[in-house]
Amino acid sequence: MSKISLEDVAKSLGVSKTLVSLVINGKADAYGISKDTRDRVLEKVKELNYQPNQAARGLRTGKSNIIGLVVADISNQFYSKISRSIENFVEKNGYHLMLSSSDEDPDREMQLIKMFRERQQVDGIIVSTTQKDPAFFKQLREENYPCVFIDRTIEGFHTDNVVVDNKKGSKKVVDLLIKNNVRKIGMLTISPSYTSTIQDRIAGYKEALKANDIKIDEKLIVEIPFSDVQQAVKKAVKELVSAPNNVKGIYVLNNSLAIACLEVLHEMNLRIPQDVALISFDDIDLFRFSYPPITAVSQPLEDIGTKAAELLMELINEKTQTSTARPKDIVLQTEIVVRSSCGSSIRDFSA
Repeated sequence: MSKISLEDVAKSLGVSKTLVSLVINGKADAYGISKDTRDRVLEKVKELNYQPNQAARGLRTGKSNIIGLVVADISNQFYSKISRSIENFVEKNGYHLMLSSSDEDPDREMQLIKMFRERQQVDGIIVSTTQKDPAFFKQLREENYPCVFIDRTIEGFHTDNVVVDNKKGSKKVVDLLIKNNVRKIGMLTISPSYTSTIQDRIAGYKEALKANDIKIDEKLIVEIPFSDVQQAVKKAVKELVSAPNNVKGIYVLNNSLAIACLEVLHEMNLRIPQDVALISFDDIDLFRFSYPPITAVSQPLEDIGTKAAELLMELINEKTQTSTARPKDIVLQTEIVVRSSCGSSIRDFSA
């Protein structure tokens, strides 16, 4: 069976293709088309199962009604939940979401965005960037291409973004560990460590140590490569808990590190928190049910996604992206959910 065309719909109703097009594109009121006629057209469209040619429509309107989203790692629950929130919002506004993962590779990230643009597939981009140099995004801004950052920013480049207060949340959770009499604390970071998210969390860790008169020992800060988390965490944990380091607490900067660390500590028959306390930035559902449950910094994932989508919709709908009201910084607050892995019985701790 051949695909139903706009002309087929028009002929079946005895009206023009232009009228059917105006109704389908939501312009009936603007062109004085009666409610009765509009209802007849929409009913016939449904009856014949007419599917508009989105590519052709995009060429006519200059819009694809598709949003691009590039995240660092879609397999991470942090990004998958944000992605769902973005998708829910844009679909309510007549858009669809096209999602890709950069795998923390700056070159792959640029290739994905260029592909989206060159094929005119998306009207704007939301990105959790892995770039260190802002040159690529400066070019996008000069071309008035709608772009919003989530989770991360680039030093020296100011653009629309939605982030959380990573430094404050990090300091608070380390403070809590210290208040539970854990003063020798190792930290596992993840590559690329130059991202604003990681740098702010490291800064919060150091600030908490300084505030509690604890000397900062750089040997206790270990960077884990994104490409080999499990083996690298195993090596790092064994070194941190053994002499001469003998740490009594480990702070990990994302949930994938926490899962790997939890597994290694169990393999070593170390009790949490009696032998080694464990805290994490990034709270995920698993942490409530792990043994023991993990204390973690919880981020407002739904708000991050929704607010980023709102910003992008504003950019797309503006006639120009040079408004004096832009760019906009949205900084959301975190919450520390305290569980037994840090040795405290407190349930919630505002960050």
